[in-house]
Amino acid sequence: MSDAEPRDTHRSGRARKRAIREQAARAGVPYSVAARQLDAAGLRPGETLSSYGRTIYPTGSDPYRQMLVARRERRSFEERVADTRRARELPDGRARHLVERFPPTRGMPGVGVGPLYHGEGRQELLAMAYLVVAAESPGLLPEVGDLAWISEMGEETALDTACAELDREARRLLDRPPAVLWSAIGTALAEAERGGDRRFRQEAVRHAALFRATVTPRMGDAGEPYVAELPVAGVRQILDALLIVADDGHAPGTRVRLLRDPDRGRTGTITGVRWGRCGPPVGYDVWLDGARMPLSARADELVVLAAQESSPR
Repeated sequence: MSDAEPRDTHRSGRARKRAIREQAARAGVPYSVAARQLDAAGLRPGETLSSYGRTIYPTGSDPYRQMLVARRERRSFEERVADTRRARELPDGRARHLVERFPPTRGMPGVGVGPLYHGEGRQELLAMAYLVVAAESPGLLPEVGDLAWISEMGEETALDTACAELDREARRLLDRPPAVLWSAIGTALAEAERGGDRRFRQEAVRHAALFRATVTPRMGDAGEPYVAELPVAGVRQILDALLIVADDGHAPGTRVRLLRDPDRGRTGTITGVRWGRCGPPVGYDVWLDGARMPLSARADELVVLAAQESSPR
């Protein structure tokens, strides 16, 4: 019995040192800094501050989505090239590629978070967002020739790099108030229909008809007019996950623990990402378990729970 306490002390000391080394490696900081981070945040085994690392495909509770993600990882080289060839085609090809790459999922049971990456018309809205960027900031469009030769490598992340500014601007566009966003889409589609970039003319005609049908008021069952909602939240989440591939961070669906009062220690789910002009996320929208709406938190106010990434990248 007299030896039990020393053995336990040595064992816990070794575990702490191992945890510090792992945190230092994940965060890319010195051992002493990692030790202070562990002490301040009360990090448990496998946890990390959300300021570091990345979670692209959160484990979640949706086995079908995990199966789709795993299947994509097993694609042959020929399948990867076929996919990147499609993804280089703006706007519709890339939109379809991203919608398939980040399929719908749901929050964990009992936490109050509903569907994520979801909504009918995600591909169409994302294509429209690219058309708006093409109209408002044509200089952000990558060169057709560059996309063509990059796509032959079959590496979607290389294509992401070429489209990085375009994708980030499309994500920023979706933060506009609905009325402003609808106006921008309508204007961009009209311009593309009249001329503009010939690559987009045919797609613009089709999307303009769809957009007009979507925003035209309809009569509900109770005789009240309504306008169908476009899946803005789902498309934002798709672009959030995409941008994290290059800039690190944690995609919607990631489970976290809050570090600030009065909710310190409460767990929740990331439902949205807040971006600056460049670089990794500056903050997150977090739906605390059992809450009725999300709250905003800085990246340094969250701890990512252990074992969140379902697919090694």
